[in-house]
Amino acid sequence: MAGLAALPELLNALHNKATQLRINSVRATSEAGSGHPSSCASAADIVAALFFSVMRYDPQNPKALNSDRFILSKGHAAPLLYAAWAEAGLFPTSDLLKLRTLTSDLEGHPTPRLPFVDMATGSLGQGLSVGVGIALNAKFVDKLDHRTYVLMGDGESVEGSVWEAAEVGRQHGLDNLCAIVDINRLGQSDPTMLQHDMDAYRSRWAGFGWHAIVVNGHDLSALLKAFDEAARTKGRPTVLLAQTYKGKGISFIEDKADWHGKPLKKGDEMQKAIDELTKQLSPNGAAVQIHTPSAPSAAPVTIGTIPPPPYKIGDSVATREAFGAALEALGSVNPLIVALDADVKNSTYTDKFGKKFPNRFFENFIAEQNMVGAAAGLAACGKIPFAATFACFLSRAYDFIRMAAISGSNIKLVGTHVGVTVLYPSDGNSTYRLLEAAAQHKGMVYVRAGRPKTPVIYGQDERFHIGGSKIIRESTSDVLTIVAAGVTLFEALKAHDQLKAAGIAVRVIDLYSIAPIDRTTLVESGRATQHRILTVEDHYAHGGLGDAVLSAVSTEGIAVHKLAVREIPHSGKPEELVDHYGIGVRSIVEATKQIIK
Repeated sequence: MAGLAALPELLNALHNKATQLRINSVRATSEAGSGHPSSCASAADIVAALFFSVMRYDPQNPKALNSDRFILSKGHAAPLLYAAWAEAGLFPTSDLLKLRTLTSDLEGHPTPRLPFVDMATGSLGQGLSVGVGIALNAKFVDKLDHRTYVLMGDGESVEGSVWEAAEVGRQHGLDNLCAIVDINRLGQSDPTMLQHDMDAYRSRWAGFGWHAIVVNGHDLSALLKAFDEAARTKGRPTVLLAQTYKGKGISFIEDKADWHGKPLKKGDEMQKAIDELTKQLSPNGAAVQIHTPSAPSAAPVTIGTIPPPPYKIGDSVATREAFGAALEALGSVNPLIVALDADVKNSTYTDKFGKKFPNRFFENFIAEQNMVGAAAGLAACGKIPFAATFACFLSRAYDFIRMAAISGSNIKLVGTHVGVTVLYPSDGNSTYRLLEAAAQHKGMVYVRAGRPKTPVIYGQDERFHIGGSKIIRESTSDVLTIVAAGVTLFEALKAHDQLKAAGIAVRVIDLYSIAPIDRTTLVESGRATQHRILTVEDHYAHGGLGDAVLSAVSTEGIAVHKLAVREIPHSGKPEELVDHYGIGVRSIVEATKQIIK
């Protein structure tokens, strides 16, 4: 990092880099016919200071273990990010003219298809949470001395998720995290709420416990001093509140409204901007030097095998409790496993993991969006994060989940007290084994774990794989296949016994993997039971198990009948609720008799 009194030659060189970043952003967006050149221009000085003086990184190996990390939360300024990496020498600047084309990974918003992108951004308000996760990993798990920088926009600062991340970052004392807010005053359709009220920004961030520095975002000397101050601040994260102007350096769009997301037209308009910027280049700029960090070698990771689940057939175990036991067992044999909580660890049973592995357990308090975003940040560092809360609360983080999926993030989401599904185990042993499978699976996994204690029906040696199912009851005279999962599986088994006593043979399938689904078993069973399937789920009728089964067998001439929750449930005892809302044994028996008439 440059010293406090930067040489004029360095400042001139950084000024030239910033100007070149603006020129290349204009060219790329004009060639593409879309993009956000004005948003790139406001942050060009910030990015130039970071990439060509402040940050330590290897341009040819962006994800080197000890390299500083950069998250562009204002993802619409992607052309600026691409221009910086091109100037750093990662790829030719001519590639910038392929922006937003089908054959180029330089997309409209950055994604991890590119080696220098940790997380897809563009859905605003998410980058700081990802940065929190990366900083947590460096400070507590891998114990690396690299820093994490997150460039945000002032418009996204209205998002509640930003302040969730601010709270959690301060709580964990992430002095290796530096946020930069590009306060260019103008949003997409109107000026931002605070515009250039820098004192208001300072008081808000300071109120959240951050070291807040107000700086002229176009003064390179001031920026270098601010970044140096941030690096020397201990015990809490730092935010640089950079006052900037949208369209900086281009007179006819600078600080002008209604230029958001509008490229300059190829021809005279684009050339006018480039001519103006070219005149701003200094002849006295020295060559910049990128600071490459030391390269510690990654310690070898040894991953063992967890012991068999401790539950015996006939035991009564809540699947959430089995999840907690399996997570603790996984943590003992795999140092890459980390866990995140949202103030419900004593209900999700992640507290066991937290007590045993305190440096791999991160409390987010009631901040589910940040929990998912931080999990994605940890996954970007090679960890396997399990983020657990009540399932309905995960709905608050749907957009974070969506962006993590776009990023191919290897996060595992566990929802108790149920809501939506991917894996839905029914007993303690299936939960234990499926959590092991989830940890080994590369990619996002959601495990639905319930609160009620359920009988253990599988032996300790039973194996489960993602995309599978189990036929629990069958005979050669079955006239219907009942497909259930989780708590409704036990209702289906009771219904099977009642129907058998009445002389009606039915097949029962435990569809523990909702996505991917075991189409082969479903089709074979449907054909073998007179082309009839009845699904039973503790979920609404749309978008759950029934729809998944219907989609899987839709081309096979198999009739699918669905029992599901069809109204907002009332409070009551579990056994009362499954009966009242039509997913209990009585409803299954009645539906079966009606279907086979």
